[in-house]
Amino acid sequence: MTRRELDAADITDPALRVAYTHCRRLNARHGRTYFLATRLLPVERRSAVHALYGFARWADDIVDDLDRHRTPDERDRLLRRLESDLAHGLRTGAGTNAAAGTRDGAGDQPVVRAVADTASRYDIEHTLFADFLASMRSDLHITDYPTYADLRAYMHGSAAVIGLQMLPVLGTVTSREEAAPHAADLGVAFQLTNFLRDVGEDLDRGRVYLPADLLAAHGVDRSLLEWSRRTGRADARIRGALVAAEDMTRKVYRSAEPGIAMLDPRTRPCIRTAFTLYGGILDAIAEQDYSVLHRRAVVSRGRRAATAAAGIVGISRARWGARASRRTSTAGVTALPRKGPVR
Repeated sequence: MTRRELDAADITDPALRVAYTHCRRLNARHGRTYFLATRLLPVERRSAVHALYGFARWADDIVDDLDRHRTPDERDRLLRRLESDLAHGLRTGAGTNAAAGTRDGAGDQPVVRAVADTASRYDIEHTLFADFLASMRSDLHITDYPTYADLRAYMHGSAAVIGLQMLPVLGTVTSREEAAPHAADLGVAFQLTNFLRDVGEDLDRGRVYLPADLLAAHGVDRSLLEWSRRTGRADARIRGALVAAEDMTRKVYRSAEPGIAMLDPRTRPCIRTAFTLYGGILDAIAEQDYSVLHRRAVVSRGRRAATAAAGIVGISRARWGARASRRTSTAGVTALPRKGPVR
């Protein structure tokens, strides 16, 4: 499948093919929900999505998973080196001249080569990548957010820009400007879902992504969350705060949803599938009575398969509609008088 995706995208340079393949592996390994939805995209657009996800995953790994013994200063240095490599790649369409793929953050990384190429092919704004890396750096020293407004400012760089990066790849039937707010909200909705699902895991890393004022409104603070995580015991106040966080997240989903109809019909099934699967995580959290501090909520394989099947049906309808439209257009052209250019 990788070769077919690369060929369809007209990615012929051997080094670039290796870089995109590396990003695809990152997507498959870490983004199960996202990767499943990506399989529903037109084949020629999948490599670009893998590159965008791979770059985001690589930066996130530097912050959280690269080496638990690294200090914040060391992680900051690696992020800034990544930012420097990316800036060079965006300017030139290539990475640095150092050895490729070094895992400590130095050198011409495959993710940089792939994402720089994708940005060039789809005319993605370079500031979106800078905003993303700024939010990643903030994770090194900011461990909680007093208000939802503070959290939204962080999520502009960590989530909204991902939706905006994706928009040129997905294509739209409206102007990009009209679709952009919905794309940004979809990125935020997905990240809020992850925050709610991962409350316990994030707490282990010393972070709380639920706004402090939302928690306080239900009598919850960090120490109560830590107590529940440590003892495995539930608390009605925590449950109330998590229900409120779910409601907050679903409002963002409702704001994002109209943007799906603004996308290219061939890419809508992919985004609709991701929308449904991520929303399903919220359903799973509720079904498990909001026990996210003690276990991770997941969408069942059966539900994932059913959602993917619905996406495949959507793809078939989109393709049939495109063929019908081409037939109608061709019939109209042949009926025109053969005088002057057809406009």
